Amino acid sequence: MPALPERMQSGSPYPLGATCDGMGTNFAVFSAHAERIELCLFDPSGKREIARYELPECTDEIWHGYLPRVRGGTLYGFRAYGPYLPEEGHRFNPNKLLLDPYARLLHGQVRWSDVLHGYRVASSRADLSFDRRDSAAAMPKAVVVDEPMHWNGGHRPHTPWNRTVVYETHLKGFTRNLKRIRPHERGTFIALADPYVIEYLVKLGVTAVELLPVHAFLQDRRLTEMKLRNYWGYNTLAFFAPEPAYLAEGALNEIRAAVQALHAAGIEVILDVVYNHTCEGSELGTTLSFRGLDNKSYYRLMPDDPRYCINDTGTGNTVNTAHPRVLQLVMDSLRYWVQTFHVDGFRFDLGVSLGREEHGFDPNSGLFDAMRQDPVLNSVKLISEPWDIGPGGYQLGNHPPGFGEWNGKFRDDVRRFWKGDSGMRGTLAGRLQASGELFDHQRRKPWSSVNFITAHDGFTLEDLVSYNDKHNDANGEDNRDGGNDNESYNHGVEGPTDDPTILATRDRVKRALLSTLFFSHGTPMLLGGDEFGRTQHGNNNAYCQDNELSWYDWKLATSDRGKELTDFTARLVRLRDQHPTLRAAHFLRGDTEVVPGIKEVSWFDESGSEMTQETWDYTEGRLLALRRAQSQGEKRADLTLILINGTPDMHVFQLPQPAVAWRVRSDSSKPGAPEKAWPEASIEVEGHSVILLAASARVEPAA
Repeated sequence: MPALPERMQSGSPYPLGATCDGMGTNFAVFSAHAERIELCLFDPSGKREIARYELPECTDEIWHGYLPRVRGGTLYGFRAYGPYLPEEGHRFNPNKLLLDPYARLLHGQVRWSDVLHGYRVASSRADLSFDRRDSAAAMPKAVVVDEPMHWNGGHRPHTPWNRTVVYETHLKGFTRNLKRIRPHERGTFIALADPYVIEYLVKLGVTAVELLPVHAFLQDRRLTEMKLRNYWGYNTLAFFAPEPAYLAEGALNEIRAAVQALHAAGIEVILDVVYNHTCEGSELGTTLSFRGLDNKSYYRLMPDDPRYCINDTGTGNTVNTAHPRVLQLVMDSLRYWVQTFHVDGFRFDLGVSLGREEHGFDPNSGLFDAMRQDPVLNSVKLISEPWDIGPGGYQLGNHPPGFGEWNGKFRDDVRRFWKGDSGMRGTLAGRLQASGELFDHQRRKPWSSVNFITAHDGFTLEDLVSYNDKHNDANGEDNRDGGNDNESYNHGVEGPTDDPTILATRDRVKRALLSTLFFSHGTPMLLGGDEFGRTQHGNNNAYCQDNELSWYDWKLATSDRGKELTDFTARLVRLRDQHPTLRAAHFLRGDTEVVPGIKEVSWFDESGSEMTQETWDYTEGRLLALRRAQSQGEKRADLTLILINGTPDMHVFQLPQPAVAWRVRSDSSKPGAPEKAWPEASIEVEGHSVILLAASARVEPAA
């Protein structure tokens, strides 16, 4: 590094973060309540502080300064001076090195020590005490980024919502065990761009990869001391910087290369993002960045006692997105990932927290309004997890137009139906039709319902049909963690078995569940690995299992059972793409006749008779037929008939009138069977099975 100047120039309050112009770097950081902020520079190892400067200007609560001769690769952090008055919500402690909230790249890792707390941990006064030890040696450093962007042409896929099929996966776990990839690249963005990985996703037919958090996150002290690791990453340390472990060579262009390779194959990239809380925890947590810069602005605090954080997230703190500068932080981060790395959308963890104002959840909150009108963000996919643990925290169906929502009711109700619960036939019908009672308002579309059977949080599909109870002992919490109500069924034996009858039943139910997912209106989301029977051996909360328990076992994918299920899943995805009736662009209400005698949606029992209120009310009914019809141009209509047998026994279904030239396109009880014409008036449907019939009908012009 060249000789540094004695003092900083005033610089600019915008943009926030460290901005290198080739001749020097501008530093800007928000704090409404700080009295002084210092910039600390470090040697390339990050171990030794080599210079310290006071940011010379504060404009509109943005502290800023420009330092000539500071270029890309420089390591830095901040120290903030101000009141240490926890009872008033202020926790300034200049002894603590603070990470820039806008850091684009990190060097080093958190080294756990009590010095990371702003207070003396062992003090009888707890967080009211003050710790004077320097935390710099235990802190990662921000890196000034001056890396050119390399894009080799290409365009975003811009897949329409009603053609979207999401594949949720963990970046590391997806490729950690792929032997064809070089060891140091496994589990990184470079591995995600590998031609073998891309080809696998293309053959499966998914249109979007949804990655669990890739923002830099903290390894929890408790887990570290237990010899475990935060695997999922829902513990964000920096909203602009990628997790360093996911960069094989430490270069941001690795992310761009992966996105570009996926785009070239027609696959979008959606990031699971965690803006509802940070890794600093409760008022008894660490001082790493936001807390030390301006605790009272960045976090929602108890109105009558601001010493304490509001904990609507279950993690100890809740980010105060109602504050304009905090809202700006989230918006700037989202735009950065879209504009710099060309990602195609976001899934918001605990999205209800992002829509909270002082009076509670508000679909017209400032952050939601900002995202919906933003010219960068209103053209990408936005998906919310529509709940948190705060008051009124379950808001499924109540997000504003423009958002997709994880449909937890779809997951639970479909599981209950195939588990054999009573009274689920009518509920299943609603889920097949994109849960219109939840989403059919404000001109929202069926895609607003993001349907899933399984997700990262909970059982895998294989475990869903193999375990009655969770088995989380490896997490070190005496099996107390994770949900207890999984709506799962082991079909006779808890866990692995060699019993061919039980294995056959489990496989049939898995295929029935997948058929239900892909034949339902809405946006289907497939948990990565479910297509070949990935198991976590009954662990339904593997957040801390960064090991073989969570990593994909690709040997399963090459087994006979694994290949059969993968091929069947790919077939379902193709059928969904080929038939507009399986992915409707609007809600169907059954009041439109598409061809003579055939409405756009009709329901039948196994006798071929239309469902009546009496048959809907029959609580033990587990047989159902759904016929859909949709015009294709002026002369043809796409017809599909879904036959569902939720009992363990074979049943004969009479096909509803009028008779059409049906063709069997999928039978989940015979996954490898070829398609065939079906001229008969009835058809046998095996137990725990779904059959898809399809036809093309001529639309007669109106007289």
